[in-house]
Amino acid sequence: MRAQQLDMSHGGPIKITATEGIDWRQDDHVIIARGDARAVRDNVTVIADTLTAWYRPKAGVQAAPASATAGPDTGGSEIYKLEALGNVRIFTPTDQVVGDKAVYDIDQAVLVMTGRAMKLTTPTQMVTARDTLEYWSQQHMAVARGDAVAVTNDARRIAADTLVAYTTPSDAAPSAAPATPAPKPADGAPADPLAASGKLQKMEVFGNVSLRTPTDTVTGDRGVYVPDTGMARLLGKVRITRGQNQLNGEEAIVNMKTGVARLVSGKAGRVQGLVIPGDQTSRALSNAPAPGKAPPAKAKP
Repeated sequence: MRAQQLDMSHGGPIKITATEGIDWRQDDHVIIARGDARAVRDNVTVIADTLTAWYRPKAGVQAAPASATAGPDTGGSEIYKLEALGNVRIFTPTDQVVGDKAVYDIDQAVLVMTGRAMKLTTPTQMVTARDTLEYWSQQHMAVARGDAVAVTNDARRIAADTLVAYTTPSDAAPSAAPATPAPKPADGAPADPLAASGKLQKMEVFGNVSLRTPTDTVTGDRGVYVPDTGMARLLGKVRITRGQNQLNGEEAIVNMKTGVARLVSGKAGRVQGLVIPGDQTSRALSNAPAPGKAPPAKAKP
């Protein structure tokens, strides 16, 4: 069984329906569906106010003219591009992305979403963005641009100008069969959503990076976060803020599981700090290891 990613680059024919009618422009090889327009291929569904599909003859196949009974993605024709406008929602049993406009390049398996209130939801994270949301299914990668924010399913928050999230291949076969087969889900029960969608492997963030823990806010120019270890590494003009206290340097290691952030001396060899004696967090900050002498992190992304 194929993974349940937002991938329409493979599978059976794409079925297009609408409540207000379909305009079939055979000379232009385009169809336009209006009113609760839907395109469905296997487990992937696209819903929008208006849906436009471009199709072409399949390579090496003499295409018959498209008709209402033989769609453009059957027989000798194939859809290679979809554009969805207005109240766009694209989903599988595990993943969903919403926005105002979506363009899906089926050849490249790349989805680009634009508009307001864009959001990508998977079993491991929720990603929002202001400018674009890109979903590269074959590369197992999602890219959020402009005020990008990722909140993991365990409430860890990472923000940046640009965020790139990588997932493990969800349809990769295991290296060896388990000694005891896993029990099959009961009838009607969903399969493991992480196995179907792909597990979050790492995040890379660029520009105005911000990580929040229960006690600290850590900012920097760029960074990487690895969920398995819970460790994040930030580089470039790093600042750790705890209450009114502040530490500045070039590199920080943040344990997102424990909430502990530690400044590490970079090439300059020194870090700077400002501790406010009356602040309630001063005691915890002053009892921490000296930032310039901190040992290297045990787990480093």
